[in-house]
Amino acid sequence: MKMNLHATFYIWVIFSGVILPATVVICDFPTTLNLHRAIPLKERVELSQLRAHDRARHGRVLQSVNGVVDFPVSGTFNPYRVGLYYTKVQLGNPAQEFNVQIDTGSDVLWVGCTGCSGCPGTTGLQDIQLNAFNPSSSSSASVIPCSDKRCSMGAQYADSLCDNSNNCAYQFQYGDGSGTQGYYVSDLLHLETIVGNTQSSNNTAKVIFGCSVSQTGDLTKTDRAVDGIFGFGQQAMSVVTQLSSQGIAPAAFSHCLRGDDNGGGILVLGSIVEPGIVYTPLAPSMPHYNLNLQSISVNGQKLAIDSSAFATSTSAGTIIDSGTTLAYLAEEAYNPFVNAISAAVSQSVRPLLSRGNSCYLITSSVDDVFPQVNLNFAGGASMVLKPQDYLLEQNSIAGAAVWCMGFQKIDGQGMTILGDLVLKDKIVVYDLANQRIGWVNYDLRRNQSGSTPSESIKMATHIFGGERFSK
Repeated sequence: MKMNLHATFYIWVIFSGVILPATVVICDFPTTLNLHRAIPLKERVELSQLRAHDRARHGRVLQSVNGVVDFPVSGTFNPYRVGLYYTKVQLGNPAQEFNVQIDTGSDVLWVGCTGCSGCPGTTGLQDIQLNAFNPSSSSSASVIPCSDKRCSMGAQYADSLCDNSNNCAYQFQYGDGSGTQGYYVSDLLHLETIVGNTQSSNNTAKVIFGCSVSQTGDLTKTDRAVDGIFGFGQQAMSVVTQLSSQGIAPAAFSHCLRGDDNGGGILVLGSIVEPGIVYTPLAPSMPHYNLNLQSISVNGQKLAIDSSAFATSTSAGTIIDSGTTLAYLAEEAYNPFVNAISAAVSQSVRPLLSRGNSCYLITSSVDDVFPQVNLNFAGGASMVLKPQDYLLEQNSIAGAAVWCMGFQKIDGQGMTILGDLVLKDKIVVYDLANQRIGWVNYDLRRNQSGSTPSESIKMATHIFGGERFSK
């Protein structure tokens, strides 16, 4: 998708219910959404707990027009603050607000519906109230029949099936044993449009989303329950795909997550414009965002890892997943990587093991001691990792900091998963129209520090609008 670099005006579109505004440019007009981080824990937790959190996350991955839309991300980014990102959307007529988890590992937007069996009625998350959607209470809702061609398109990717009432339905079973089932409805997704800096008006788009009537397993738990899941996959039932096919939004989305404890960031429907972005092709015919990782370099030296360790298949390869806290290396690549890091710092740190994890006791800055790492992808794109992108500060001993390896090993599998540990402080662009993913290191802190909501809108327009404006 090519950006329109000659637009002379912009319309900002904001999802209703957003607390902090953000710009979104869609086909010469922009849109925004506010994301929150669930359960920001103040206490540090063990790496084993983080791994357990990610295992549940990985189990949740199903087994089976020009312009951009910007969404500011609120909440904190910290690998020790275990949680999930969620946002508010408004559906139906009259509009009803729902809090939904952002998930790049699935395709469908779904919410719990009236009479749902197993859907939580309360949540441990602060400042939100769970709601249930009732299609009969919305004047614009319609149930999708099996005869609808969109239902058959979803069936190609196991996103839809026919129920006994001949309605287009779904039944998702996740690897952690949880599941949900329901049927699809078509209804309004509400947008608040801002023209210029002052005028605003309401807009809507018709989308298909799931109406869950049953939930099982971890989805029934109330500790961090939300109303549903907002899938950002690339198949037919994805809202991103639906909006792009209607010419409302581009076939792309992007994010930039702040890496400090204050957190926040931006999630965008569209391609962010920033000099220096490098792209690598998406692996074709894969269910998730798979990339072709070819090699790893430490201090500019390519590691002796057989390329077969990164081979892509439906059960192996490299996946970009913003819902994963840490990062994971295929088994054959893990030991060479850790050994290379340890060898590079052998004269400057004291190595130690903490519950099976490689850690280092240091008294100086990690930037001064640890090497740069490059993940080298097909097409010549390299992802540069600073020490903070592969290490985690765990605790301290006698005044010395303990930094542990943030990359973990997936035993017995050729799977590499790049989670938030790696993705933070980078603009990451999912250009679905051109089947590629791009990135560039970017520090949102220098632009967002002390910003008011209105200033954040202007900042996002400067960075992410169809043009780069002078400050």
